[in-house]
Amino acid sequence: MNFSMLEVMMLICFGFSWPFSIIRSYKSRTSKGKSLIFLILLVLGYISGILHKLLISFDLAIILYIVNMIMISIDIALYARNTKLDKQKSLSEAQERRDSHFS
Repeated sequence: MNFSMLEVMMLICFGFSWPFSIIRSYKSRTSKGKSLIFLILLVLGYISGILHKLLISFDLAIILYIVNMIMISIDIALYARNTKLDKQKSLSEAQERRDSHFS
């Protein structure tokens, strides 16, 4: 099987970066500083790469596309969790302000 070493290196570099983003999203418990549109565009890019590998030029680099896409999907799930936590925190803070105003 023939594959592009530069493509593989790109995917490996991205692949080493995603765990840092996932850990940051998990620990921060906020969606501030994240862009859902950006994450979705990245997933669409990886889907395109996977389809290219399946339909036009199959090689084992497809594994890296899939692994990276899974990691971005985890980050999207954390974004959803963190957005929910942000809303809960905002509601709680608003309630506390109302309670202290009327005390």
